[in-house]
Amino acid sequence: MLNDNNDLGAALFKTWTEKQRSAEIEKLVQGFRSGVPVGILCKMTETIAGDKKKAKKYLKQFLSEAERQSAIESASDSMQPIVKSLLS
Repeated sequence: MLNDNNDLGAALFKTWTEKQRSAEIEKLVQGFRSGVPVGILCKMTETIAGDKKKAKKYLKQFLSEAERQSAIESASDSMQPIVKSLLS
């Protein structure tokens, strides 16, 4: 049962339109600006977008270069590879 629920909603997000995904990712970015950890932003964005390539596109759309660079620099050592792969 845990495996069915462990996908962070990926099955549901696959049914969404690009407009719905974009709106939800924009909300995540606003949450990040209000204190949501960068690791959660990155993982949820990738899950909602469907893959890393699309997630990277959305994050570049909604975060400025300075915000992305700051997020990379502030990420913990264990999160650096994930954050860097999506924000650089």
